[in-house]
Amino acid sequence: MTEFLGPDFLLDTPAAQRMYHDVAADLPIVDYHNHLPPAEIAQDHHWDNLGQLWLAHDHYKWRVMRWAGIPEDLCTGPATDRQKFDAFARAMPALVMNPVHHWSHLELWRFFGLDGTVLSPDTADRVWDVANAALPGSDFGARGLLRQMKVRFVGTTDDPLDDLAHHRAMQGDPDLVVAPSFRPDAAFKVEDEGFAPWIARLAELTGIRIDGFAPLLQALIQRLDVFVDHGCRAADHGIERLEAGPEWSEDQLTAALNRRLAGEAPTPDEAAALRSALFVGLGRAYAERGIVMQLHLAPLRNNRQRLLDRVGRDAGADGMNDFAIAQPLNALLDRLDRTDQLPDMVLYSVNPAHNAVLATTAGNFQDGSRPGKVQVGTAWWFNDQLDGMERQMTDLAQMGLISTFLGMLTDSRSFLSFTRHEYFRRLLCRMLGRQVQDGLLPNDPVALDRLVYDICWGNAARRFLPADRQDA
Repeated sequence: MTEFLGPDFLLDTPAAQRMYHDVAADLPIVDYHNHLPPAEIAQDHHWDNLGQLWLAHDHYKWRVMRWAGIPEDLCTGPATDRQKFDAFARAMPALVMNPVHHWSHLELWRFFGLDGTVLSPDTADRVWDVANAALPGSDFGARGLLRQMKVRFVGTTDDPLDDLAHHRAMQGDPDLVVAPSFRPDAAFKVEDEGFAPWIARLAELTGIRIDGFAPLLQALIQRLDVFVDHGCRAADHGIERLEAGPEWSEDQLTAALNRRLAGEAPTPDEAAALRSALFVGLGRAYAERGIVMQLHLAPLRNNRQRLLDRVGRDAGADGMNDFAIAQPLNALLDRLDRTDQLPDMVLYSVNPAHNAVLATTAGNFQDGSRPGKVQVGTAWWFNDQLDGMERQMTDLAQMGLISTFLGMLTDSRSFLSFTRHEYFRRLLCRMLGRQVQDGLLPNDPVALDRLVYDICWGNAARRFLPADRQDA
């Protein structure tokens, strides 16, 4: 019998064990897409107790708690931190085979030394006491937790209107790069009630009178340049609807935008044309500045109105959408590529049915200028569990090149979530080890070690870190 989460967890061949323990385990981390609060990193925030640290922002945990029959008061409501923690401990035995069961124990074991302790109502007191005793220490503030996991790069997710004061305060840190990622989703939500007020704030911040499409793009690029001055290496677009809208003239785009800003509801063609033009205009700006453009596709958000009214967004009621992406995605990338202004890109979908579409689309737009210019991003959201990650890597390997893969990221609001990189690295080594055992890969330790090094660290380090920080 194999030990639960033991030293050779997932490592079921000698080659896998060697690759993980000798190469992958101690590599630093480049986490190029997450939702950590920059203020908490800059201020080296400390938490009062494990309930605060573990449960306050983690919609993955809230979602499975509700599924296990835990009422909302004990997930996001007025209950105390200890009551919420006890509710999570009570739910834990029901979470078997869900990745939260593995993740939670890896977090307890790696950060707090609770190796071998399985969380349950019987062990809740011990876990609470051991973790809380550790939290005041210097290794358990926000920056200390990042140090424990050897995190070298954090790419946060930031609205163009953010003042970036906390990023500015962290510039020049010799050990950790915390870079803002440009997330202009609000500019694309043409139909939303908040669109016109957001554009007004953008105009005020930039001093640009936004009375047409060209000034809107100018204002966004002005803010992008502020982000670049603060170390920005990536943009991120959360795309709930993907259209390759009609390619309108600037006059047509201006007329549509001004009607919308005057309070008229846009037609579907107007909204699609404006979104597509923004996509292309910003994509060209990213290419000019060497910014990596990430596309997160196909979430279906805020599906439960009662929960949205009570808790707000990002509460655990988002799911997968199932619209077709192949034609519009290829068309939009082609619009950028026609003039050789396609930026480096990373493509993700929350729907695993899109894996092959993303892999073949990425292959369409490789131009030989650099390895893996267009990337298939790691298995995202509901898919960053063992089966989902294996499917994503298998599709990438068989329809593209896994050797150029940028590897894992957390996409998380939790400072404890970096153990997901260990989870990914163990799975990668298992997959490669089984290929060696079955005679599908040469048993060449030098080549295999280089592959593991590049996927777990090297490829992302070369893409996101300054040249003088790319050595592990």
